[in-house]
Amino acid sequence: MPIFWLLGWDTRLMMKDRLHALIEPVVASLGCELWGIDFVAHGKSSLLRIYIDSEEGVSIGDCERVSRQVSSVLDVEDPVQGRYTLEVSSPGLNRRLFDVSQYPAYFGANVKIELHLPFEGRRKFSGLLCGIENDEVIVRVDEEEYLLPIDEIERANIVPNGR
Repeated sequence: MPIFWLLGWDTRLMMKDRLHALIEPVVASLGCELWGIDFVAHGKSSLLRIYIDSEEGVSIGDCERVSRQVSSVLDVEDPVQGRYTLEVSSPGLNRRLFDVSQYPAYFGANVKIELHLPFEGRRKFSGLLCGIENDEVIVRVDEEEYLLPIDEIERANIVPNGR
């Protein structure tokens, strides 16, 4: 579970916003887009994983360059308490959707969505991403459409080739 959910709501938002504010300009300066950030506690150490994307695709060299530059900024700014490992990755085929602004590009794609709390008796939904209406994501599971509150989505991933 991302540490953001283990902390209080205000602390989660502040930490996520601070990391994003520090990392995004570095990633952009290297010709990539910051796709998302995960921060996961692992016992005495933590994992800070950042996902980068680019229209040309992401190479190992891109990940290495971003890792070196982001590491330098984080060493100076020290936004994370305690020990952590920095990992830089592409979003991959089953890319996670971190922000509501990322959803429209995948309307018509198959997704897996997991909620923080059950909605209509379930937490996990696998189906077709149909759209966004107000503050809800529309997902068609079999022949039924669900309107899932955006704020309740813990994790959403694209399912490549509908598998």
